[in-house]
Amino acid sequence: MDEEIGFGNPLAWVRLDEALRREPYAPAGLVEPQVAVALCHRDGRIREAALQQAVGHPALLPLVVVRCADWVGQVRERARELLREALDTDTAVALAPLVLLFGRRGRGAFAIELVDGVLRSASHEQLAPLLVHPDRAVRRFVHRLAVEEGLLSPAQLARAAARDADTVVQNLCAEAALAAVAKTGGYDEVLEPLLGAGNPRARASGVTALRAAGRAERAEGFLGDRSGVVRACARYVVRQGGGDPLALYRAWCLAAEPVPGAVIGLAECGERGDAALLWPLVSHSSASVRARALGGLRVLDVVDVRRMLPLLDDPAPGVVREATLALLPSAGLVPDGWLMERLAGGWPRHVRVGAFRLLDARGGIVRLRAAVTVLDDPDERLRAWGAQVVQRWHPEEGMTPGDAEVGELLGQARHLFSEYVLTRRLWEAGLSG
Repeated sequence: MDEEIGFGNPLAWVRLDEALRREPYAPAGLVEPQVAVALCHRDGRIREAALQQAVGHPALLPLVVVRCADWVGQVRERARELLREALDTDTAVALAPLVLLFGRRGRGAFAIELVDGVLRSASHEQLAPLLVHPDRAVRRFVHRLAVEEGLLSPAQLARAAARDADTVVQNLCAEAALAAVAKTGGYDEVLEPLLGAGNPRARASGVTALRAAGRAERAEGFLGDRSGVVRACARYVVRQGGGDPLALYRAWCLAAEPVPGAVIGLAECGERGDAALLWPLVSHSSASVRARALGGLRVLDVVDVRRMLPLLDDPAPGVVREATLALLPSAGLVPDGWLMERLAGGWPRHVRVGAFRLLDARGGIVRLRAAVTVLDDPDERLRAWGAQVVQRWHPEEGMTPGDAEVGELLGQARHLFSEYVLTRRLWEAGLSG
């Protein structure tokens, strides 16, 4: 084992236990390495005897935690006694990541309950390192405990919801912060962190709370948010305040520089007739606006193959992606020869991917032809995608049996099949092996 072994690396202790059980050796960087070896010995009697030796060595407490989930009952019970005696608040904070890691395994509940009980008496300062721990399971556990014990103020909860990358922590802290200020009315300290959060869940919570805070007018500023859930919450608050989100969206889409979120927002609450406001935007100078306009037309189910076809060559990947999604249900109306031309290496990757998605949606011989073509694509992921399509291809109803092109294409891809599978596929297509 080359990993650094310490309280801050819980996985290293798990791997050390597994390694010493397979082949005993003296691990470097540990006090009393022989005791460590004995604590991980294959023989349960040796492990049990070593537990008593570990009492005077706090650095070996992680291995005592490991033994708390031992498969031998006597070892397990002795380890639990020692852990109960040794555990104080600082030790519980240090061992919590390892305890929670083992808690995902069988017989790990005891140590979790023990640590939980000790940490409930900890201060916010003592828990602070765990609140920002890299392991999201640790952050979830400690934030939940802190909420239940009231260790964090509403402002601290709001900042945690805005800062943390885990959606469970975001929801937990945002809901707790808003529940707390709902009783006191002190919305100022929580709204700004939530409304300014980078993650949409926290922003959505903040926008929804604007109504209860008596500031529904601020929700208009979030009608064009980049997140759909935030836009939906903003529309609700605006309506509750007597506003008309649809009228605002329509006005914004007529502006010279519409906000991209407002463009898709119009489609989310508008009607098919609003497509007339979106069509001019598919040629806007901003790629984000073009992409959102295409997405809005798709949401409104207003697709014109002829008008959308040139957008499959757009220089912006996001625009081509939206054009492809809009055209997929009508893939049969897109000329396959025109799409096949775009599988050539001279086209940008996003154009080739869009063309292949539409050809793949056609099925039949068109799908096989496109998949074999991209087997020579310069992009590794597109080549792999093409290989998977070829390997899963089967003749479809309506295809002409004995089509020589099928045999030729399968022959070009014969390296992807065993002889048996290739012969079987040719037989399915009405061709001899």
